[in-house]
Amino acid sequence: MAEKINGRVAYADLLRVFASLAVIVCHLASRQISAVAVGSPNWQIFNLYNGLVRWCVPVFVMLSGMFMLDTKKSLPITKLLFHNCLRILICLMFWGGVYAVVEYCAAGGTFTWAGLGRAILNALRGDTRYHLWFLYMILGLYLVTPILRAFCRGAGRSDFHWFFLITFLFALALPTAFKLWPQAEFMPVLRLWYERLDIQLVMGYVGYYVAGWYLREYTLSRLSEALIYVFGIIGATVTVWGTSVLSHSAGRLVETLYSFFSPNVAAFSTAIVVLFRYVLGVSEERSRRQRLGGVARVAFGVYLVHDLFLTLLDLLGITVLSFAPVASIPLLSMVVFLCSFAVAWIISWLPFVGRWLT
Repeated sequence: MAEKINGRVAYADLLRVFASLAVIVCHLASRQISAVAVGSPNWQIFNLYNGLVRWCVPVFVMLSGMFMLDTKKSLPITKLLFHNCLRILICLMFWGGVYAVVEYCAAGGTFTWAGLGRAILNALRGDTRYHLWFLYMILGLYLVTPILRAFCRGAGRSDFHWFFLITFLFALALPTAFKLWPQAEFMPVLRLWYERLDIQLVMGYVGYYVAGWYLREYTLSRLSEALIYVFGIIGATVTVWGTSVLSHSAGRLVETLYSFFSPNVAAFSTAIVVLFRYVLGVSEERSRRQRLGGVARVAFGVYLVHDLFLTLLDLLGITVLSFAPVASIPLLSMVVFLCSFAVAWIISWLPFVGRWLT
């Protein structure tokens, strides 16, 4: 199968579209999980859907790394700052203002230009709609991209393996262990070493960012691919089953294993990327791939827009509990996705500003 058409990576386009849909599923499944009894049938449905899409954000970060860290293409600092970073800042101000106005008007307030100005300033201060946190995070990754590109350019495959091992230990395994077994006898000493070593380089989303480039650049052996699938299935199972067990024991939702920085979610996310690259792919038929590319071009816009329609559902009194959650979550997710895509696609065609807002 050819990997590209019109310069776009086909499996990445497909993955970008599904990740956008997965975000919507995640947000819908999360909204009512605390409204039902832990362990009830509806709670288990919410947990299942939520747990099976926790890969969405790590995959978005890996998709960014695939292209931003591509050392075969030049990325001058000026382009990084005045194109990539500036676009994120413009989206942050614009959509931060939009959501602040929507939230204020939905609560019965009246629109004013002064209020819009305050909303934009609040977005710059970090006080904005919950899902826009992703923009701050990706902006931070963009700022360290030149350093990471230098690492990717000069590192050998064994260097990446060492990087991922340190990332796994210090960004995933140990923080999760501290949450799961805080009273364990060996934890104080382990935590002391963890804090004093203070390895910040591999913390946050940097590991996912670099992993995205690695999974695109290097070809995996059949054995490595199979092992990744096995660990991915284990990760998905641990996410859903483990969250159920922990929550039942605590009598409330315990989100430790939902964390994007838990080993189980990392394993599941990696398996998703590998699955899309090596197995799912996209039809060779050119028109289908062109249509997919058209949807993928506004996937970021779908992410930015979708909460408008979640808010609209709230105003209409429609929730995933309005009818059986096993059906309501996928159905409402598709409705929100299609509506978000339509709005994002229209915005993307606005002269001069469209490409900066989606």
